[in-house]
Amino acid sequence: MPVSYRNTVKTLCASAVLLFIATTFAQAQVTAEKPNIIYILSDDLGYGDVKYFNPEGKIATPNIDKLGSQGMAFTDVHSSSAVCTPSRYSILTGRYAWRTRLSKGVLTGYDTPLIDTSRLTVAKYLQQKGYNTACIGKWHLGLGWSILTPGAKPVIDYTKNITDGPTTRGFDYFYGIAASLDMPPFIYIENDHTVGLPTATKKMGARRSGRTKL
Repeated sequence: MPVSYRNTVKTLCASAVLLFIATTFAQAQVTAEKPNIIYILSDDLGYGDVKYFNPEGKIATPNIDKLGSQGMAFTDVHSSSAVCTPSRYSILTGRYAWRTRLSKGVLTGYDTPLIDTSRLTVAKYLQQKGYNTACIGKWHLGLGWSILTPGAKPVIDYTKNITDGPTTRGFDYFYGIAASLDMPPFIYIENDHTVGLPTATKKMGARRSGRTKL
């Protein structure tokens, strides 16, 4: 894709129930040999749901089709897992998630970071190559909350900054949520702080602390 010659090209990937992670991109001094990169990770989206790959598809996807026609298309790509956290870990680090403390399931919104601070991520690598990077949507890889009372339902000081999150893993900008839409805390996060403070609480339902039972 051609590079837009602005100070910064901002990419917004909006998310409803679906989840998106985006890594983006370019500054005015970046040459045409460094393309913009947009990575969209979406729950329950099949290969044939995008019209670029399947003209007979039932859903109109004009913007994604345009990205495909102007960029590169990969037709033999595989996920390391069928659930969120391990898939995201592998995408960002190139490693299997079972090499970490996560042997099965996913993290919750209260869990500590799964990616080690010394681990090189795709986002860090792109920063080293002169890219601006951003992540929009669901993080689901653990955060460094300021915990007042630990436990299955920790008490968190939401007035304190998050010390360990996307912005310490190679992203210049982050806006999104800690985990899935059905997992507390139900609050938006921008960079290293929450957007406002929670005003209500909600039970986690069948979820277990630290992991999701499969």
